[in-house]
Amino acid sequence: MSIEKPNILIIMADQMTASLMGAYGHKIVKTPNLDKLCEEGIRFDNAYTPCPLCAPARASMMAGKLISKLGTYDNGTLFPGNIPTFAHMLRSNDYEVVCSGKMHYVGPDQLHGIERRLTTDIYPSSFGWVPDWQRDREDGIQNAQGKIAENTGVANWTRQLNYDEEVQAKALEFLRTRIVDTFNRKDELRPFCLFTSFTHPHSPFRITEDYFNQYANCEVEIPVTKEEAKDSEIEMDQWIRDYAGISDDILKDSKKMATMRRAYYGMITYVDDKVGELLDTLDKFNLRKNTAIFFTSDHGEMLGERGLIEKRIFYENSARIPLIASFPKEWQQGKIDTSPVSLVDFFPTLAEFCGESIPENLDGTSFLSNLKEAQSVDQDRVVFSEYHGEGVLKPCFMARDKRYKYIKIHDGGEQLFDLQEDPNELKNLIDDDSCKEMYNKFKKLISEKFDSKAIEKDVIEKQQFSKYIHSALSHGENNQWDHCPVYPGKTMYER
Repeated sequence: MSIEKPNILIIMADQMTASLMGAYGHKIVKTPNLDKLCEEGIRFDNAYTPCPLCAPARASMMAGKLISKLGTYDNGTLFPGNIPTFAHMLRSNDYEVVCSGKMHYVGPDQLHGIERRLTTDIYPSSFGWVPDWQRDREDGIQNAQGKIAENTGVANWTRQLNYDEEVQAKALEFLRTRIVDTFNRKDELRPFCLFTSFTHPHSPFRITEDYFNQYANCEVEIPVTKEEAKDSEIEMDQWIRDYAGISDDILKDSKKMATMRRAYYGMITYVDDKVGELLDTLDKFNLRKNTAIFFTSDHGEMLGERGLIEKRIFYENSARIPLIASFPKEWQQGKIDTSPVSLVDFFPTLAEFCGESIPENLDGTSFLSNLKEAQSVDQDRVVFSEYHGEGVLKPCFMARDKRYKYIKIHDGGEQLFDLQEDPNELKNLIDDDSCKEMYNKFKKLISEKFDSKAIEKDVIEKQQFSKYIHSALSHGENNQWDHCPVYPGKTMYER
């Protein structure tokens, strides 16, 4: 039975930075399956997260709105259930929308339009991870130092591996079941959108020996040190560095830093293998030719660059993400597109792909024409990112066009980088007279797009509400919203 509407497979990694992938030109890290996906599709070289933090980025992607429009400021802030998502849009177009893996939703709605979640989530759905800008920053310090010093390198097994193995097993089972249903059902199957979301290569940086050993003897690149970057920094750098709790002793320990990177490389290759299994299954059951595939990540990973660990900042390793799209029968193949794009663009892109009119109130812009046209289009795009979560003390904003990146802290510092001439972001051009026109352009864009004072007020108010509710719910019954899927044993097999 043929299905007229194309299927959609969205594969999302967690905390994967584009620059450390073989598919993006890294000379060491092996990603053969993603390499092939690039050959059969389009690689976006300037894709960005709308927020360098898990939950806000994912909410923005689903809703097609900037995080300050949604109020999803951190990993413990409610994603409102009355906000339409691309899952709602696809279901209204008769798609079966299924998710296997992490979504990091907070609050009582753990679906947001998704018809079925095949696994539970990996992070809490409560308001427990909300920062507090009205209290001492020391309250929220995490132990990134411990993640490097004591919890990095080879592991026999990890909980993250347990989770991703389940995510993969459920995703593959879904695809195989589709084929069985095709032959056994009398009614026509709906096209599917399968969202497969892994937690790798998120820290802690631990992977099994077989993956680690692929990079055991490789030459690890030396990250830019915080001393080298100090002249281009603003207060956001030190806020995030303090929050991570990482000492100079760890940063200067070349053996520990090399182990961290080799483990991260192995974790990327692990995800690539999962991508290969998904693609092989599509091929085996003749689903590939009618399935549009997207691969991306929620944000990146600094991995010691500039003395920073994990994400929460706008430098390239943290804010720039992979985005690869493949649908050979309709889209370009082997194309590299340099147009600035963002996860917030997914909703309008999928709407246009399905022949739907794009809702006027979305913040994203469809990049479907980039997929279809032989040449890059929309080179004049500007994409935005925000960060108002743990570690920082003020709202923080980023704007990026085809060449420049501008960063602005509310009532604080500013940065302007020419990424063409300065890819390591070491020369802040804010006081460069030759860049005044560019500076004024970005400053105006940020002030028009964001009311930073109102955002600060809203962040603090929502933090206090969430803290109060979380405290109240700790008394009495242990009420939790964590999604627990029901195993459909009665309907899966013939009786």
